Formats: sequence, C-alpha cells, structure tokens
Amino acid sequence: MRQPAPPDSLPRPTLQSVLRRAHLRLAFVAVAMAAVSLIVVAVIALRVYAGNNLNLLARSLGYTVEAALVFGDRIAATEAIGLIAREEDVAEVVVTDRKGLPFAAWQLPAGSAIGTFEREVADIALPGPVTTLVLHDGIVVGHVEVRGQGHQFFGFLLGGVGGILACLAVSVLGAYVSSQRVLRNIVAPLRALAGVAYAVRRERAFEQRVKPVAIAELNQLGDDFNALLDEFEDWQNNLREENSSLEHQANHDALTGLPNRVQFESRLGRALREAAETGQRVAVLYLDCDRFKEINDCFGHEAGDAVLIGIAARLRTQLREAELVARLGGDEFAVMLAPMREAASAGRIAEGVLASIAPTIVLPDGRTVTTMMSIGVALYPDHACDAIGLLRAADAAMYRAKRARPGSWQIAEGGAGPA
Repeated sequence: MRQPAPPDSLPRPTLQSVLRRAHLRLAFVAVAMAAVSLIVVAVIALRVYAGNNLNLLARSLGYTVEAALVFGDRIAATEAIGLIAREEDVAEVVVTDRKGLPFAAWQLPAGSAIGTFEREVADIALPGPVTTLVLHDGIVVGHVEVRGQGHQFFGFLLGGVGGILACLAVSVLGAYVSSQRVLRNIVAPLRALAGVAYAVRRERAFEQRVKPVAIAELNQLGDDFNALLDEFEDWQNNLREENSSLEHQANHDALTGLPNRVQFESRLGRALREAAETGQRVAVLYLDCDRFKEINDCFGHEAGDAVLIGIAARLRTQLREAELVARLGGDEFAVMLAPMREAASAGRIAEGVLASIAPTIVLPDGRTVTTMMSIGVALYPDHACDAIGLLRAADAAMYRAKRARPGSWQIAEGGAGPA
C-alpha cells in the first residue's frame, strides 16, 4: 500500500503567487463593489428621471388632446399624439375618454428582435405606464397612458456592462503583474476609487472623478470609471434638459410661446391666495379676437397663426413684465394684473390694450389685416373669490362687450362700468 507523502514534501506556493492572488482578490472585490454600486445608483437615478420624463410627456399629451376629447375628434387626437410620440422614447400611448373607453392610441411599429428585447427590458427595469388626467375647465374629460420604449436605457445598460467588463479586465491584468510594493501602492488608489463610488452612490455626485495614479493599470481603471461617470453625467444632464423642455411644453402655448391655461390658472390661484393675505385686489382681463374666424376663412390658417402671434407680441409690449399674459386657447387670451391698487386702473389698461391691437398686422405674404379685441374685466374680491369664478366673470363680461360693441371692454356685473 502506497504511503502518503510527508507534509514537508507537499508543494508550497511562493510569496509572489500568494501576493498576486491576494491582490487579485482585493482588486476584483473592490472594483466589482464600486462598479455595481455605481451602476445600481445610476440606474435608480435614471429610472427616476425616466419616470419624470414620462409624467411630463403624459401631461404634454394631455394638454395636446384636450380639445380633441372635448369635441370628440378621434382623428385629430391620433395625429396629435403620433406627432409627439414619434420624437420621444415611447412605445405606446393610449387615450381614453371620461368613461374609460378607448378614444385614440399610438403604438411604436414592430421592429427587429433587438427592439423587442429592448421593450422587454424596459418593462422590467423602467417605471410602468404613466397615466394622467386630461382636464377641461376643471372637469376630467379623459386619461392619457404612456409606456416607455427603453431604447436609451438599453443602450446605457450595454455601455455600462461593457465598461464594467473593461474595468475588471484591466484589474485582472494589473493584479498578475504586481509585486509586494505594487500591492502597497494599489491600496490608496482603490480607496480613492471606492470613495468616488461611495460619493456617487450616497450623494449622486456624478461630477467627481478619479485622479491619475502612477500605476498604468490602475490609471486605466480610473479612466474607465471616469468615462462611466462622464456617460452618467451626460445622461443626467440630457434627462434634465428633456424634462425642462417637456415642462415648458406642458405650461406654454406652442404657437405664441405664452403661458397656457394650466399655468395661468395655477399662477392666478397663487396670486389670489397672496391677495387674500394682504387685502389687495387682483384683476383679470379676458380677451377675444372679434374677426379671427373671418381672417381664417378669408386668408387661411397661416394668416390666423400670424395674427395670433402678432397679438401676443403686442400684449407683451403693452403690459409690464410683471403682468402675466397667457393664451387660453383658440383666439382667447387672458391677462392677470396683480396687485391692483385701484379698480379704475384695470379699465385704463384695457383701453391701452385695445389701442395697441388696433394697428394693422402684416401677414407673411405681405398683406395686412385689421383685427379687434373685445375685453371683459373682473376683479378680486369684487366679482369672484377663486380663479375659476374670476375667469368666468371676465368671460361673461367679454361676451357682453362683444354683443354691445365689438372692439370695446366691459367690467363684470356688480362693479363700476367703463368711464
């Protein structure tokens, strides 16, 4: 029977191999933990931004299809959501009416197997479909559901995995060629790298970078991490810009650039709350173009758009920067004057607005048209105590002015009339 070899005859690892294995384990664990922490935090951050992006897009789509829902125009709603959705990272948009019945829909056409896989990844990693209410005069007229496509997220995921693999490859290479001195020198750079990853994970400080080091492999590792941080920071900045753009679209009129009804009512509500605390007045001017339909019928919709843009420019010029001018929809505009020291000042401002609208407007083809505005004026707290009531009172006064004499202004019933 063969006897086992004595312990002294067993092969023993050399110090160099032990140091290399220890260095390999240390580098692999540190890099893996740092990279995974960085990727997880970046994915969470991008998921949050993607959710906000979908919310803002849903609000923008809701404002876009509001009129179509009110008038039951399914074709217009389908075309409107298609124009916006094709430019965004969206897989599906569904619009339902107030009863929850399908009204309009848009879906990204079926693509390649990679595109299908991207959507499956998006369904798992990205926030679920976002649903928002579509309001008209404070009444729910429908819902908009938006589902993300995940193309951008999938590209980020592939880039992140590739970057991590490159970092790990550089780490393995550095571990095999290191010595005891390299092992001592490697601790500090790894700690610095882990510190950057920790700062990114805890504080989302994507602007931090790993400093250059003397060892080539670790310097390359730091460069790879810096490249990943550059990508994460770019993604973060791009999402912020997209969110800012979508927020602007959700709160401003696309044709004139003026605040829309949603923003006007919100700011009017805040102004009324401040006025209630200070005891001051707030005035609302409701403006309507008297010849807009005639201009559209005779000169075309491009001429109508030019007239609306011209009216918006004149309103901005006539009124102070602190006074809010908004386009409520169609040929209707509104002005908020806050605070108002004297009720009579609203009438003088209305007369000034009418005078500024009187000159002819030059159309893109060189022709000129003349238009008039009828204005209704309502004051807080004289005619209403909330934003919706104040707008309704000013709207009613505007129609009284239109019936009495187009191109004039009237104050809401219960207040002093024009001089």
